[in-house]
Amino acid sequence: MRTLGLIGGGLMATALIKGLFKQGYPAAQIYGSDPDPASRQRLEELGVKTFASNQTMLTALSQNEAAGVILAVKPQVVPEALSGLEYPDLPLLSIVAGYELAALEALLPSGTKVLRAMPNTPALIGAGITALSPGSNCGAPEQAWAEQILSSLGQVVSVPEKLMNAVTGLSGSGPGYVYLFIEALIDGGVMAGLPRALARELAVATVLGSARMVAETKEHPAVLRDMVTSPGGTTMAGVFALEQAGFAGQVMQAVLAATERAQALGERK
Repeated sequence: MRTLGLIGGGLMATALIKGLFKQGYPAAQIYGSDPDPASRQRLEELGVKTFASNQTMLTALSQNEAAGVILAVKPQVVPEALSGLEYPDLPLLSIVAGYELAALEALLPSGTKVLRAMPNTPALIGAGITALSPGSNCGAPEQAWAEQILSSLGQVVSVPEKLMNAVTGLSGSGPGYVYLFIEALIDGGVMAGLPRALARELAVATVLGSARMVAETKEHPAVLRDMVTSPGGTTMAGVFALEQAGFAGQVMQAVLAATERAQALGERK
């Protein structure tokens, strides 16, 4: 396999490396750069060759048969990470939240093949879903390369970049909404008299099972909801309470608010 470079050694980079290992990618073929000694140590413990300087890593990468570079840093340090680099003729796959293709391309040599991806936190356990948008300089080979890399984190879907903020509002931020819902289910169980450990076990299994039902049956969620809401029954009483509180509308508002925030963050750069 061709050598792969990573700029940044945080949690998502680590998750990506571990996912690649499961696909059979050899640690010796992965180079990582990060100015933080603790981040480099985490990568070294995985068997990855590390560099304190991005340029030094890229120079070493260009001396091998390389596949490409993954950018996995915080949005605020992107200019510092990329500006002034002698960047080799390799595709760059960014998993930086909110950073647009045009802004990335402006920091790199003209014609650089740049792709933008938006993973979510379940990627840390290989259960994520990542949206991918290729830049105008990319073709089928770069798209296929990026999809192969990102599949180590879970599912991959291709979207036009104009939808990336909406993706952020739904799947990027969505785990936070789901965690809040699970927490509320647990607390509701405790209020109803269940021991907290049992309430947690029931809530987690219920959410997991319900999500699998939607995924595997391909039914509309409303159809599945009708299956469990008997006339005058307990579930109908609970659904009625949720609707009185505007539950569905509030979830939709959360997605829209996160989408608007993603757009605002992108405009500030």
